[in-house]
Amino acid sequence: MRLLIIIGIAYLAYRAVKSWMLQNVSAKPTVARETAGEIDDVMIKDPFCQAYFPKRDGVHLKADGEDLYFCSKECRDRFIEVRNEK
Repeated sequence: MRLLIIIGIAYLAYRAVKSWMLQNVSAKPTVARETAGEIDDVMIKDPFCQAYFPKRDGVHLKADGEDLYFCSKECRDRFIEVRNEK
């Protein structure tokens, strides 16, 4: 009988500790927002090589008042070369 009581108390203590620890973990996923220079984590298409990549990893170029993002410096440089040839 004592063994059952000890097991019951241990189980209740385990449940109490588990629920206390889960309260400290947020169940809601965080969503990045575009505020004050931060870039939202969205997939965009490279205008030169047509590859998709996260905007936050892109290489920025402002051309003719338009913001362009490239997947790499090489794609950005090739885009500039082709544009200057025209």
